[in-house]
Amino acid sequence: MTKLSTLLDEVDAGTVLLPEFQRGYVWNRDQVRGLLRSLYRGYPVGSLLMWETAADRVSVRGGVAGGGIRNLLLDGQQRITSLYGVLRGTQPPFFEGNAEAFLGLHFNVDSEEFAFYQPSRMKGDRTWVDVSALFNSGLGPFFAKFQDQPEKASMYLERLNALTQIRDKDFNIEKVARPSISVDEVVDIFNKVNSGGTKLSRGDLALARICAEWPEARQTMRNHLNLWSKEGYNFTLDWLLRNITGLAVQKSEFSYLEGVKAPEFRASLKGSVDNINLFLDTAAARLGLDHDKVLMGRYAVPVINLLLSKNGGTFADKAQQDKVLYWYINAALWGRFGGSVESMVAKDYENVRQGGIDNLIKKLRLWRGGSLTIKAEDFTGSTQGSRFYPMLYLLTRTAETRDLRSGATLRDSTSNSETHLELHHIFPKALLRGKFDRSEVNAIANFCFVAPDTTAAYSKRAPADYLQEIADDHPGVLESQWIPTDPTLWSVDRYPEFLKARRRLLATAAQEFMKELLNGTLPDTGPIARRDQPAKISDTEDLDDPRTGQIRALIAELTDLGASKPLTDTEINDPDTGVPLAVAEAYWPDGLQPGIGEPLVLELDPEDADLPRLAALGYKVFTSIDSLRDFGQKDLNRGQDEHTVELYVERDGRHRAPDPDPDGEPGDVAAVDRASGQGDPLEFEFTEAMIGICERSRKEVRYNPTQLRAMIAELGGVAAAHQILQKPTVTDGFSVLWEKGRLDLTVESLVVSPRFSELLPEDDIQRARDRLSQFDAPKI
Repeated sequence: MTKLSTLLDEVDAGTVLLPEFQRGYVWNRDQVRGLLRSLYRGYPVGSLLMWETAADRVSVRGGVAGGGIRNLLLDGQQRITSLYGVLRGTQPPFFEGNAEAFLGLHFNVDSEEFAFYQPSRMKGDRTWVDVSALFNSGLGPFFAKFQDQPEKASMYLERLNALTQIRDKDFNIEKVARPSISVDEVVDIFNKVNSGGTKLSRGDLALARICAEWPEARQTMRNHLNLWSKEGYNFTLDWLLRNITGLAVQKSEFSYLEGVKAPEFRASLKGSVDNINLFLDTAAARLGLDHDKVLMGRYAVPVINLLLSKNGGTFADKAQQDKVLYWYINAALWGRFGGSVESMVAKDYENVRQGGIDNLIKKLRLWRGGSLTIKAEDFTGSTQGSRFYPMLYLLTRTAETRDLRSGATLRDSTSNSETHLELHHIFPKALLRGKFDRSEVNAIANFCFVAPDTTAAYSKRAPADYLQEIADDHPGVLESQWIPTDPTLWSVDRYPEFLKARRRLLATAAQEFMKELLNGTLPDTGPIARRDQPAKISDTEDLDDPRTGQIRALIAELTDLGASKPLTDTEINDPDTGVPLAVAEAYWPDGLQPGIGEPLVLELDPEDADLPRLAALGYKVFTSIDSLRDFGQKDLNRGQDEHTVELYVERDGRHRAPDPDPDGEPGDVAAVDRASGQGDPLEFEFTEAMIGICERSRKEVRYNPTQLRAMIAELGGVAAAHQILQKPTVTDGFSVLWEKGRLDLTVESLVVSPRFSELLPEDDIQRARDRLSQFDAPKI
């Protein structure tokens, strides 16, 4: 048996380390909190398994001075890393992962609860103690901290002392110490003993065996991923391993790597990196696809990788290059790899072997029912997450597209790394709010790309005004941006017809481009873009959208609580058909905490998503930011006393707060106890006014602010308003009313009324003014 304090000292001394074939740290905050809670309560937390071996037998992480015997953790890395992080307040030498999972743990001396730091809950509350600070400073500082609470001080100090005794916890250590044992045998042991812990991916298991023979394999792969990351491409280890597997064994399944030796793996890694770089260079130079957001269909890359390797790591000629790009674009646009990646990649590996690029195109066309024609309705999507957004960007970069304000070609505007493009809404969003739904307002057919500062010149002007000015000043510019030139389509009441007309123009341009690419007749105008100098894209109108601020704040809050970072504006496809099911504002494919829970989706345009199919596939779908925040706080802080709105799970798969029919009865709030303003007529009047805006919202814009009703019923009008104004961002209700052009029905609008100025603190009133000022629709 070995005490925890001794184990941590051995980690510092470099005698307890990790074998290089081990995966990194993958625990989340819930697991860390559970471990500390179990130790504090004296529960068993399992034994450790170590491999005792000579210093020169295997490559390790963590470093060690000199030779001698090393103890390598085979089972227990996650526990020892967590305990080192919490007790030392920093990461161990062998650490690789997200340190946020164990930093900031606090202990409540009154309730004996463990929770990670939350300013709104813990700031100024002396009963919350930083666990790392306790272990680093000892009990001394806490005698003075609780001396003014003599009735509880003794109990608090006893509990803190009990917590510090965790250092003396004895761990049973089993050792693998046979001198003749091989590294392969140790990897087998590692895989078996870890099968019941945090789930290993098949890529992890395959790579563990490779690392046993070539210890630097994982780090070498990471080095390449880091280089791509610096260029703005966010590829994963599994994605790179998929490429390597294709070259090494011409199979998509990682299990086939079992017989691959280190020299062959090393050669396949080098070949894959070279081929991937060639493809990225070509996609940027020929298609203008120069950054991560527009690099669609990245699981087509392993197929291209194999194709290039069969041709000596290059394209046979320009004609083959353009055919490969033609296949790549179509595979991405039609969701070829949106379903089961492994099986579809396997099919296309076979297609490559049977007939190269011509066979790939043939089989893709058959898979699509015999046609790869791009039609106007294909540009019906909305937001930057739609699969046809990259096509709009591609057309802009490859054509002689001109800036609306200056008339200069955009290629000239993006010829160096200091410039960027702006995403411009032809019909300003402020002009459309309250008249069309979000998907129409954010339609791809309403997007175009312009030079910096162009959006600012036109974002507060009606198209009927500024488009005519552009047509007069710069003939041909509208045509270069595929903007309909019929002035009768430039009015708001003709917006749907405008979208239809522009979709036809975009589809015609896209189809012509693809035809030239396939036939080898696309002019060679030189490099369009360089991947090391990508055009930066900004959407300045998004800054004035409260939804954007809500989503960013939500992601920041959930990440702070221990959630992984989600994919944003991303398309989710049916695994069987590849058909788009939703374009999610945020998507956690492995759950809020990797390896725990179902894939989670935030979809704020539920009418445009296939919710029943998402539910059938096991996705948790939230159609409300506030409801997802409530769920996240519960899920990431299990056992904490959080006051959250109860969520309801509907048959359609949505998770949301109760949302009665807008034509239904007002509910309990109509009968709210007016005693919430008891003794103060002005408070009573304010509560009545709060109920009034709920009713007006329901009747005038068909929006029933359910959560606001519940807050008024529970807290009264003034307290409910104060709580809303203390939130870091606006509520769902504010965003909905903003979209409907009715900020006059928001709580903020009521709060700034001079009539109620004495009811709330000045900082609440100022925050309400700031929100109304920031998001109020400009007059157009």
